[in-house]
Amino acid sequence: MAVLLLVALVAGCGAGSAVSDLGLIVHGGVGRTADVRLTPGQRFSLAVDEDASAGDSWLMPDLPDVMVASFISEEYRAASEKPGAGGIRYFVFNAKRPGTTTVTISNCRRCPADRVPADEQSRRASGEAIFRITVA
Repeated sequence: MAVLLLVALVAGCGAGSAVSDLGLIVHGGVGRTADVRLTPGQRFSLAVDEDASAGDSWLMPDLPDVMVASFISEEYRAASEKPGAGGIRYFVFNAKRPGTTTVTISNCRRCPADRVPADEQSRRASGEAIFRITVA
């Protein structure tokens, strides 16, 4: 019985689940580095503005050091119900043990499947948001 409960709890926290508690929200953006200081057990979200109608496509290619921060889910919240209004993409984590790790989130605006910007305007809007996570 306990194993089933554990499986249910873990399955409910996976990627794509709807998380209501985003914890401490830290905003970042293309070309910016944000420093984040946390305590063990603290929930936090790395947030980036996203406008899919403009061609934004944010991805987190690699997970951070799982001993320092564990990934919970990726969430999107629209700014309004109007089409093309944009919103915010959240990458939700729990701080684990003391240490430091880096999370890089990449945006490729108006990119085809190979994620290479098609023109100069797309190249200028594409890039990385970097978050330095310190758990103490």
